[in-house]
Amino acid sequence: MDTENIKNEIVNVLKDKKAKDLISIDVKDVTTLTDYFIICTGTSDRHRKSLADEVAKKAEALGMTVSAPIEGYNQAKWILIDCMDLVVNIFEKESRAKYNLEKLWSDGVLEDIRENSSKEEK
Repeated sequence: MDTENIKNEIVNVLKDKKAKDLISIDVKDVTTLTDYFIICTGTSDRHRKSLADEVAKKAEALGMTVSAPIEGYNQAKWILIDCMDLVVNIFEKESRAKYNLEKLWSDGVLEDIRENSSKEEK
């Protein structure tokens, strides 16, 4: 399975688990760190940990390597799941606003994920 399909599978897990403000940023032409950043907001510590658990489980089921330990899991303010070809960032609302990864990676291609997805090139 190619990276874009894996990204779509992970996005579907986050949508199913009611992640808020879900986006992906295609950064493969901007950095060698990863191909995609997936960014979302969770509504509580428990919700963010649940999102992280489901993402890690799905990524491993898809044959991805998930770096352990999952960064920020215990505090659950910003959980980072490094799956090599994609990096999932699960934030609390305040931390997401503070770190503003969308602006930091604005040279990538942003996909705002809603029921009717739209792609916007930056």
